[in-house]
Amino acid sequence: MTVSVFDMFKIGVGPSSSHTVGPMLAGLTFAREYREVLRSGATPDGAHGGDGAGGTGGTGGTAGDTSGGGDGTGTGEGEVTPGTGRVAGVVTRGPGVSVILYGSLAATGAGHGTLGACLLGLDGADPQTVDPDIMDDRLREIRSSREIRLAGDADTPVTCGFEDIILRPAVVRTIHTNAVTFVGATRDGGEFKRTYYSIGGGFIRTEDEVPALDELHGEWLFSSGEELITRAEENDAAISAVQRACERSVRDDAAIDHALDEIAQAMDDCTKRGVSSDGVLPGGLLVRRRAKRWYDQLMEEDPHRTAEFSEDWVNLVALAVNEENAAGGRVVTAPTNGAAGIIPAVMFYAREFTPAGRADPREVTRRFLLAAGAVGSLYKERASISGAEVGCQGEVGSAASMAAAGLAEVLGGTPRQVCNAAEIAMEHSLGLTCDPISGLVQVPCIERNAISAGKAINAAKMALRGDGTHRVSLDEVIETMRQTGADMSDRYKETAGGGLAKNVAVNVPEC
Repeated sequence: MTVSVFDMFKIGVGPSSSHTVGPMLAGLTFAREYREVLRSGATPDGAHGGDGAGGTGGTGGTAGDTSGGGDGTGTGEGEVTPGTGRVAGVVTRGPGVSVILYGSLAATGAGHGTLGACLLGLDGADPQTVDPDIMDDRLREIRSSREIRLAGDADTPVTCGFEDIILRPAVVRTIHTNAVTFVGATRDGGEFKRTYYSIGGGFIRTEDEVPALDELHGEWLFSSGEELITRAEENDAAISAVQRACERSVRDDAAIDHALDEIAQAMDDCTKRGVSSDGVLPGGLLVRRRAKRWYDQLMEEDPHRTAEFSEDWVNLVALAVNEENAAGGRVVTAPTNGAAGIIPAVMFYAREFTPAGRADPREVTRRFLLAAGAVGSLYKERASISGAEVGCQGEVGSAASMAAAGLAEVLGGTPRQVCNAAEIAMEHSLGLTCDPISGLVQVPCIERNAISAGKAINAAKMALRGDGTHRVSLDEVIETMRQTGADMSDRYKETAGGGLAKNVAVNVPEC
């Protein structure tokens, strides 16, 4: 199925689409259902189950003890006190909610803001609209009161705080390693329970329900790179035109352009915040922001943005966006938060350093995002964009591939050259591990975005030197990425258990 570009690019908050945006959305989804249960005063049919089978592994700890190291002896499920919906050992004052985090969400949840995201979602925060500037204040209130306003309803206060979050890092659930279970006590003495899986890019699902996506339809749809090329060649159309034709099945051109412009504006706003903010990023690594200082230097050295400094400007945009993401600011999943700097950086290059971009930056931006989204759809449907599932090749690798495709089109590439550019960028991202130090999206993630933006530009230029034919096809490299991710050790899949996360001391100031 062809995924809409507006599902691939979603506005949210940092630092992680799978560990922050997804859990916040899951909390909000649960809260809305649970509020109706409390209003009805009865437990609905099926409320006790339907959340998928448990996995295997240890028991972990509570959020008050964020280490949560499992001992390998647990049952794969939280010990919920019958009739209360509360985890054993946690006291409740009336209706209350317990939260159980599994796998990667538990292993790196503290560094990714997962715990707070779950509470804010239960409290009514929507990742697309919540003001990042008020999130910390609200979490301090929740920490102090241990009370949330269920789904934002002040008339429905519910007991839930950091003490009510249980960590199960060694437990792997059936659908996806990123799993969270919410358990709420009902007024009739029962419990209302739901498990959600955060599958990357801000998408969530249950065992029975896949994400609600824009239902694109029609004869332009594609499910492989070869089909994408065929659609383009048969209709003498560009890759962006194929994606636009798919989008027209649910929106007219004016709506498509308006939505694309909103995405681009959100990316630009994020960059502006990044280059104007200074200080140390949160989380304990003492990583100091660099984008503002670099911006000031570049404005002195290259005020007119000449080609000689193009690489410096690309690096700056990538750093600015990812520093803002690491600080919990508003970003666009592209296709994830951890890789959010690559596409804005290469898009900046397309607008500022190509003839087409200088002539018509708005139209170039739209074509760039549509072509990038078309390629991103293939990764989402045929492999994964989740670092917890396939490592960083699924996040930064996919973003570099998407960006290379967008730039190749702007540079005048044929559909085969565009797909060749996407293939080259991923071919040289295969095996990339997800190993954030202390689970924070800072080292090596921020610099990795800048390096990968440069890789995307290079891939696009290499593809345009050829005729679009290549020994490895885009479909083959996507399948290879999927298989590589399946073979990869779990310690390299966003668990902070391997690579730099294991070998670099947490008190090192920065890389």
